[in-house]
Amino acid sequence: MATFARPTALLALAAAVLAVLSGGAEAQQLSPNFYSSTCPSVASIVRRGMASAVQKERRMGASILRMFFHDCFVNGCDGSILLDDTPSFTGEKGAGPNANSVRGFEVIDAIKAQVEASCRATVSCADILALAARDAVNLLGGPTWSVPLGRKDSRTASQSLANANLPGPGSSLATLVAMFGNQGLSARDMTALSGAHTVGRSQCQFFRARIYTEASINGSFAALRRRTCPRSGGDGNLAPFDVQTPDAFDNAYYQNLVARKGLLHSDQELFNGGSQDALVRQYSRNPSQFAADFVTAMVKMGNLLPSSGTRTEVRLNCRKVN
Repeated sequence: MATFARPTALLALAAAVLAVLSGGAEAQQLSPNFYSSTCPSVASIVRRGMASAVQKERRMGASILRMFFHDCFVNGCDGSILLDDTPSFTGEKGAGPNANSVRGFEVIDAIKAQVEASCRATVSCADILALAARDAVNLLGGPTWSVPLGRKDSRTASQSLANANLPGPGSSLATLVAMFGNQGLSARDMTALSGAHTVGRSQCQFFRARIYTEASINGSFAALRRRTCPRSGGDGNLAPFDVQTPDAFDNAYYQNLVARKGLLHSDQELFNGGSQDALVRQYSRNPSQFAADFVTAMVKMGNLLPSSGTRTEVRLNCRKVN
């Protein structure tokens, strides 16, 4: 596994340049060294910002990781999830899978401000989010990896695509495989990326049906979750995805699935007599295999780029186009 390296060279003053529109995905060549001469301190700036955010609230690591997933699944990793609504388009923040649940935008704003102070109009919001997601995993005890960089920020967003492309908590295994497949991700990638649910929280409204009506659930686990998730009311009450180590990035998520303690229906679908059972068992016993596959899948997902012809730029403010 690659280790996190802090740049040692002092940052030279970079001349501010106007953010130039690129021709779209075909113009983007990703490389871990993309900013080595134009913004060599970017990785350390993002790392410091994430370390501060996670120190204040460990849950924020999971929130930033989820934000990255939700960005990449909608026309590639282009920072579109960060855009506020405008008169000309309705952004992705209000989409069903994101509204009142995706959080941490202020963390990205703060990091972007620090990056802009060092390297104006150079580093995209999409790249900042990709680096922040990597650091979130590592700061919670998970692996680290070299992040390919050079993404550009889209100049629009799509609430309809966010509603269509992001799998919901009630998804079946077949739906999960298909929706990840639509992004060029394999069933193995899907099962590894689902391990992100080793950290984070979910709202009662998204697992209520599972804990009251489903058979493929451990009885004592269902009883535990019912204490804070009543049959009616309390929709926003939170519960950890991982009942063992809620804020540690490890392989306990898969151990929970084997024990029928998956929080969401879509979690338990990975281990319910289907095609991913053997892999879930493997990950439950072999944390290094899970970590390796998770890193491979994260890089693969992070390489998803906007469709050809998408107008892109390096945003100066992640919430709005230039």
